[in-house]
Amino acid sequence: MAATARVEVATAARRRWLMLALGIAAQTAACLFVYGVPYLVPVLRGGAEHLSLARAGVVVACPTVGLLFSLVAWGALADRYGERVVLGSGLGLGAVLVLGAAAVHGAVLLGAVFVVAGAACASVFSASGRLVMGWFAVGERGLAMGLRQTSTPLGLGLAAATWPPLAAAAGTSGALLFTAGLMGLVAVLLALLLVDPPRTERPGRREPAARSGSPYRTPTLWRIHGAGALLVWPQFTAGAFGLVLLIDVRHWQSTAAGQLMAVGQLLGAGARVAAGRWSDRVRSRLRPMRQLAAATAVLMGVTALCVCRPSVLTDLALVLACGLTASTNGLSFTATAELAGPAWAGRALGVHNTGQNLTASLTPPLAGALIGATGYPWAFALAAVLAALAVVVTPGSA
Repeated sequence: MAATARVEVATAARRRWLMLALGIAAQTAACLFVYGVPYLVPVLRGGAEHLSLARAGVVVACPTVGLLFSLVAWGALADRYGERVVLGSGLGLGAVLVLGAAAVHGAVLLGAVFVVAGAACASVFSASGRLVMGWFAVGERGLAMGLRQTSTPLGLGLAAATWPPLAAAAGTSGALLFTAGLMGLVAVLLALLLVDPPRTERPGRREPAARSGSPYRTPTLWRIHGAGALLVWPQFTAGAFGLVLLIDVRHWQSTAAGQLMAVGQLLGAGARVAAGRWSDRVRSRLRPMRQLAAATAVLMGVTALCVCRPSVLTDLALVLACGLTASTNGLSFTATAELAGPAWAGRALGVHNTGQNLTASLTPPLAGALIGATGYPWAFALAAVLAALAVVVTPGSA
C-alpha cells in the first residue's frame, strides 16, 4: 500500500508540470491573438484601410473588448464543470473565429470578428490560472503562476517576431492564418492530454455554504484588482506603441523593430518567473508587487524623458520597460486566487481579468489619442503616474 501511494504521489508530481505546460501553451496561443494585434498597426495604417493611429487603436482593442463580456462567465463555468471542458472548447472556438477573420475585409467587420474571437479566448484566461492553482501547493504557486504568466510576453514576443513579416508578405490574413493554426493545434492537445486537478467536491456540485462565502466581503480583493488594472496601463503603453515609436521616431524597419520588441517580451517572461519565485521565498505576493510597481513608475518616467530626446537610450528604455511592466501580473493573479479560495477562484480570476482587460482595451485608443495630440513623452509620463498610484492601492498584506 505504501509503495502504491508513493507511485501515485510521484505520478501526480510529474503530471502537474505537464498540466502547467499545457496551460502555458493555451495561454500563449490565446495571447498571440488577443494581445498581438498591435503588431498589425503598420499594415492597418499603411495598407488598404489607411486608418489613423487612434482608429487603429480601436481595432487593437477589439479582442480585449470581447474578453470583458465573457471572462466572469467562463470563470463560473470552470468553477462548476472543470478546466478541461472550458479550455478545450473555448480555444477551439477561438481558432475557428480567427480563421474566419482571415477572410474578412474592412475595419468594421474585422473589429466585430475580433470581439467575438476575444470572447471565446476568454475561456483560457479564466480557466488556465485556476488549473495551475489546483495542481500546485502554496509554496510553489508563485513560481508556477509566474511561469504561467510568461504566456503573455511569450505570445506578444511570438507576435512581434512573426506578424510583421507575415503581414508584410500576405497582409493581415497571413498573420491570422498562422495564429488560427496554432490555436487549433493547442486545442487538440488540450482535448487529448489535459486532466482537471483533484477536487474535494464532485464537478457540477456546489460546495457547502460555509466553504463558499464571498471573498468580496472585505476590500482587500478589490484593491488587488484595482492595482492589477492600473499596472496594465504602462504595460500596454510600452507594448502597443513601442513598435510604432521605433518606426516613426527612431526610423527602424518594421521587422527589425518587431524583433527588438520581441526581446523586450522575453525579458518580461523572465521577469514574471523571477517575481513569482521571489514571492515564494518571502512568502508574500503583495510586498514584491508594490516594490515592482514603484520600479515601474521610475522606469516609465525615465522612458518619457528618453523619448523627449530620441537616441539609442530610447531603444534601451523601451526594451527594459517591456520587461519590467510585465513583472507584476503573476503576483496579482496568485494573490487573487489564493485569497478567493477554491470555491471562488474561477470567478475571482474572471473579475481580475475583466479589470485588467478593461484597462487593456482603453489603453490603445486613449494613449493613441494622447500621442496624436501631445506626443509620445506625455503618454509614457501618464503611465508612470498610474504605476505610482498602483503602489498606493496595493494592499499592505498577503
